[in-house]
Amino acid sequence: MDEEYDVIILGTGLTECILSGILSVEGKKVLHIDRNNFYGGESASLNLTQLYERFRSGAPVPAELGRDRDYYIDLIPKFLMQDEGLVNVLYYTDVLRYLDFVAIATSMVYCEGKIYKVPSTPAEALTSPLIGFFQKNNARKFFEYLQNWRESDPATHEGLDLNRHTMVDVYKHFSLNEDTQEFIGHAMALHLDDKYKTRPARETCDHVIMYANSASRAMSRDAGSPYIYPQFGLGDLPQGFARLSAVYAGTFMLDTPVEEIVRDEKGQFAGVRSGDQIARAKQVIGDPSYFRDNVRKTGRVIRAICILNDAIPKTNAHSAQIILPQRQTGREHDIYITCLSQEQKVCPQGRWIASISTIAETSGDPKEEIASALKLIGPIEQIFIGVSDIYEPAADGTSDNVFVSRSYDATSHFETVYDDVKDLYKRITGKELVLQKRPIDAEQKA
Repeated sequence: MDEEYDVIILGTGLTECILSGILSVEGKKVLHIDRNNFYGGESASLNLTQLYERFRSGAPVPAELGRDRDYYIDLIPKFLMQDEGLVNVLYYTDVLRYLDFVAIATSMVYCEGKIYKVPSTPAEALTSPLIGFFQKNNARKFFEYLQNWRESDPATHEGLDLNRHTMVDVYKHFSLNEDTQEFIGHAMALHLDDKYKTRPARETCDHVIMYANSASRAMSRDAGSPYIYPQFGLGDLPQGFARLSAVYAGTFMLDTPVEEIVRDEKGQFAGVRSGDQIARAKQVIGDPSYFRDNVRKTGRVIRAICILNDAIPKTNAHSAQIILPQRQTGREHDIYITCLSQEQKVCPQGRWIASISTIAETSGDPKEEIASALKLIGPIEQIFIGVSDIYEPAADGTSDNVFVSRSYDATSHFETVYDDVKDLYKRITGKELVLQKRPIDAEQKA
């Protein structure tokens, strides 16, 4: 502890571990501290004992659930799209070598009381019952527009400026009705609510293109959805980046309490105290739990972890994602269901782990807010429900060198996590994050 570092990082969540790995590779002297005795923080994967300690402290683990070591249960349920930003980070940092990914069998969407397979390609979308007969031609024109669109070629823009016009303008231009808008905005672009409609259209169009590219990769591998998942749980993602940091001389201290954020006479960050030791550095990065005075609350997220004895009805799959668009449930935010099994090495044979997440909209019983999702997943052996506050940094950190990450949201993908990584990196270094392929033999040299 009694040393000088370039950067101290508090918490081993995914965001923090990605930055730890990247900054270490760039030659920064990094000290990484976590108060927990395990990696991952809020993005950890827990065994049964840890799960019960977190949600039912003191309660015994039922013997019929099987062996403790067969469970890797995510606290923050998410999947990766095959073409999303985090996958590129895994590739360029060579963290992929530490992980084994498997394809998610199917992606489905809830519509008028039933669940339907989400089309994997724009061509498949045109034959889906999710798009009405009289809308199919308009949808085809929209997908062709995105396929042909080139930012440098105004002839492909059809009078639309995606950086200025909103998605309301785009939907109107292609005469797309509410049902088609719901399919594009929620099943393909994966927006959590309808606020995206009044923002510049570039964001949504980029997401749809990313979905299409991910689906194309999936088809080339004969996969049933554009999503992938690491065997043995998402907790291996932060551990992979932690390993990368360690290879480049990053120092890790788990089970280490942080008792004080030390500041100098000007109020700028100077170090971290644990016990009677102080580690000093120029900058600090950490998750909101270490900086309650530097964040503001923006909402709450509901997450339910359910242990099942069978696959979710109507999916007929070892793994699945189900999206319940907010308009279908009378809510303001979508509900997401993820389901995993022994195929992903997260539970024993004959068990499934279904997770439900959404934004809390009331102060009442969270179980009532996710009732529509609970009905879909079938009989539940055990359920664990938690409600977590969502925080964002109150300042950008450049004035005091304290850089705080955002809480993990209710979305089922990692794009918002990667956006936070890029934003933090720019504030910390003053430059854009540019991914460069790590030399293959760097680990051997280290």
